[in-house]
Amino acid sequence: MTDSENIFQLKDLRRTYIVGSEKVHALDGIDLTITNREFIAVIGTSGSGKSTLMNMLGFMDSPTSGQMEFEDKDVTGIDGSGRARLRANRIGFVFQSFNLLPRLNVLDNVLLPLSYSTKKFNNHHDLGLEALERVGMTHRASHTPNQLSGGERQRVAIARSLINNPRLILADEPTGNLDSKNRGRIMELFASLMSEGITLALVTHDDAVADYAQRKIRMEDGRIIEDSKS
Repeated sequence: MTDSENIFQLKDLRRTYIVGSEKVHALDGIDLTITNREFIAVIGTSGSGKSTLMNMLGFMDSPTSGQMEFEDKDVTGIDGSGRARLRANRIGFVFQSFNLLPRLNVLDNVLLPLSYSTKKFNNHHDLGLEALERVGMTHRASHTPNQLSGGERQRVAIARSLINNPRLILADEPTGNLDSKNRGRIMELFASLMSEGITLALVTHDDAVADYAQRKIRMEDGRIIEDSKS
């Protein structure tokens, strides 16, 4: 069975939170299609809805109303265990703060998602080294995170996101804790992964980071106000 060309289709997606006596419309009627091998930047200020949108795409939250399709299947009302399976098997995550476990070495950090996956993988050790090779970090496999620079930690985090051969990688402000030199290196690494068939959606407030993407989605007040391709 081949992968669907459409990864996500969101139709009139809404997410409303109750804060005190008020309703907050974090997502207010989102229509969005993400297709295979796209590199998308989701841009917006704090409170624009970009993080809520990424939580939906990462199956960490459910919509209040509207429709979500993932790989041409309706996943709008999927339960918690179903969302967990999709997170573990189909989605890779990269975070601003790296989220590496300090007591594990680099290789073991990269292999960690395999313990949650229901996929069957042979020779985990070799898979981990292959993922590290893709980001140029095999020489640091036995080091711990506190022995790495910020840029190196993010490379390890990217390798970890690749280990399950995910359909989509979500990156939340992946260069937010890096200097400008390392920011450029990480974004160039992301861009290079596109040639390997990776689909990537990243959240950023930085237009310079967004310029690396092929498609920019700008959000404001829970709505998409711009959707452009370069």
